[in-house]
Amino acid sequence: MARKIFFSFHFDRDAWRAGQVRNSDLIPNEDEYGFIDSVDWEEVKKKGVEEIKRWIDSQLNDTSVTVVLIGAETAERYWVNYEIRKSWERGNAILGVYIHNAKDQDGKTDTMGANPFDKIYFVDGTALSSVCKTYDWVANDGRNNLGAWVEEAFQSREAYDGETELKDGDDDLNKDGGGNAPIRPQPHIPSTGPTFINRTPSRPHCHVRPNS
Repeated sequence: MARKIFFSFHFDRDAWRAGQVRNSDLIPNEDEYGFIDSVDWEEVKKKGVEEIKRWIDSQLNDTSVTVVLIGAETAERYWVNYEIRKSWERGNAILGVYIHNAKDQDGKTDTMGANPFDKIYFVDGTALSSVCKTYDWVANDGRNNLGAWVEEAFQSREAYDGETELKDGDDDLNKDGGGNAPIRPQPHIPSTGPTFINRTPSRPHCHVRPNS
């Protein structure tokens, strides 16, 4: 069964790489949300914070899985963190895909960024990275495996139905993140490939997203 997917990514730095994921045709275009033309995005930003939130919330409607495309600065982006929080709170399954190894329009790769799930916490102090898997688009052959990753995340999310409360966002954006957070047991779902879970995060920073 096809899942409606919201893609979260750092627009200014990673739009080209995110486009490669989109253009892989693994997910029908009508089931993809979160992509926006650069001109349209500038128009949304001009209308202010509340309009950006409304746009994101409307894009999340009717989706069941959120795929966070992780680049060099993704974990530092205010709106990516907003999208992750809103996704979990509404019951979406979430997974991360590192895209730094994908080449940009100049044929260059990028540096590996921090895991954005390391800096978001449940109320008991558990890091979201304990329950949300990450993959590498290049090393783990995302072109052929994204659909399986999405389905595994969807099945795993059912184990946490009703558990949607996260710690206040201001706490998460300003504290040292995740390395010593307790780990939650994973539900037993057949694995679809290698994962990078609970990688020791770098110190998170809060950057309100003025340009992305």
